[in-house]
Amino acid sequence: MTIGTFYGIGVGPGDPDLLTVKAIRALKTIDVLIAPKTEKKSDSVALSIAEPHLKAGVEIIYRTFPMVKDFAAETEVFESHRDEIVRLVRGGLNVGFATLGDPMFYSTYIYIFRLLKNSGVPVVTIPGVPAFLAIAAQIGRPVAFGNDILAIIPATAELDAVKNFLAHADAAVLMKVYKNFPEIADALQSTALIDDAVLVSRAGLDDEKIIADIAAHRDEHLNYLSTILTRRPS
Repeated sequence: MTIGTFYGIGVGPGDPDLLTVKAIRALKTIDVLIAPKTEKKSDSVALSIAEPHLKAGVEIIYRTFPMVKDFAAETEVFESHRDEIVRLVRGGLNVGFATLGDPMFYSTYIYIFRLLKNSGVPVVTIPGVPAFLAIAAQIGRPVAFGNDILAIIPATAELDAVKNFLAHADAAVLMKVYKNFPEIADALQSTALIDDAVLVSRAGLDDEKIIADIAAHRDEHLNYLSTILTRRPS
């Protein structure tokens, strides 16, 4: 029996034009697409980006992937999804997993990738454009240059750790700025990084939002897909 292939496909931050040629080819090859979503959302942003490139008749499987801090302690759901993927691929189907940004960069895909490591299933990972690089290109500002020390920080990390990295970086990217935006704004203020900071929410999507004056908008409600770029004054 012919075995299929599992594809982890980075679909970029939101703009369908930022899909790579390799990603589009994979999307046209797969028989099944797994569309990840969170417990609170009924739709999948990754699917909406990938959908125009799918061949007719592709089966779409929506699967919930919880946000976890300790993956080792919460593997049950991921193992169930792993078993489903293995069954489909061993049945001869090409299965795709669409993920925002890049599959190997703060992605739910990483959990599945690790669980598939010893399964015998062929795995192909296709990189995508991370949101912070798309944002940098769109608003016309380098992320880092020369000998800059760049910190890429999940804003969901412990606040003391966030402040520590901000204090020692020449430039910084803060991702997932949504739950604690006021605290992040204060951290940027205390580390002299707020004046040059720009926040972009849902980059490349129809409801994209750009905030240049973070101090004035620190109490604004933000979407999970919110990123800040900043650098220290030279």
